[in-house]
Amino acid sequence: MIALLSFVLLVLVVVFMSVKVVPQQRAYIVERLGKYYATLQPGINFIIPFLDRIAYRHSLKEQAYDIHEQVCITKDNVQVRVDGVIFLQVVDPNKASYGINDYVFAVTQLAQTTMRSEIGKIDLDKTFVERMAINMAVVASIDEAAISWGVKVLRYEIRNITPPQTVLMAMEKQMQAEREKRAVILESEGKQQSAVNVAEGQKRRVVLESEALKLQQINQAEGEAQAILSVADATAESIRKVAEAINAEGGLEAVQLQVAEQYIEQFGKIAKESNTLILPSNLTDVSSIVASAMTVIKKTENKA
Repeated sequence: MIALLSFVLLVLVVVFMSVKVVPQQRAYIVERLGKYYATLQPGINFIIPFLDRIAYRHSLKEQAYDIHEQVCITKDNVQVRVDGVIFLQVVDPNKASYGINDYVFAVTQLAQTTMRSEIGKIDLDKTFVERMAINMAVVASIDEAAISWGVKVLRYEIRNITPPQTVLMAMEKQMQAEREKRAVILESEGKQQSAVNVAEGQKRRVVLESEALKLQQINQAEGEAQAILSVADATAESIRKVAEAINAEGGLEAVQLQVAEQYIEQFGKIAKESNTLILPSNLTDVSSIVASAMTVIKKTENKA
């Protein structure tokens, strides 16, 4: 009975040892008698107990590792402390197991040396603005070596670049001076623009005033011309009506009477305004004077 139980227990142990369940996104490396045999894929797998063993277990997920802070010297001989993070993924479990002893250690060390080399190629001021270029250079350099290790370098990111305190103080003074310079430039540009705007406004005002004066003169001239035309039209109309009145029945006699009245009236005014009065020789002959005036009127009428 004890022997049977022992046999059953042994069978269960063997079955348990022969069945291997591999989780998703993981890979197991199986060695048979110390030699690589197979790579177990996710799911249920079977091995031979005591002959096969799981030598390596790899995660196929993307993994992030810290790159410890290190001192780098820039092209202009300034020491800066740089740290970062690198993202890896195992793409070939076989190479990751047998291509290198510890691929994580190898990649992090290579990242540090590559970072020192890249920082040494540029000046301090450019290290802050060319992070993307530095990251791409580090990834390209590491990925070329990591292919033989069965590892893919996905990306590298610089987290911090810390210059010495004295350099930070100098950079702060430089930035302050730069801000003051920009402020002075902006103020001068503002004054310049203000002067330009004032001059432009005065120019437009002079142009508008000249145009207004021109329009005023044109309107005035047109008004005076229109007035002259109106006076001429009125005079012509009055002359026409006088002519019509003269040609009408009794018109000529009325004109004679009016001429005589105006003649006598004008001599009366002259006598009032002056102590000396020169009289024509035919003053008593008013009819002859009226006849002379009527002759002039008739000649004017005939010409019209």
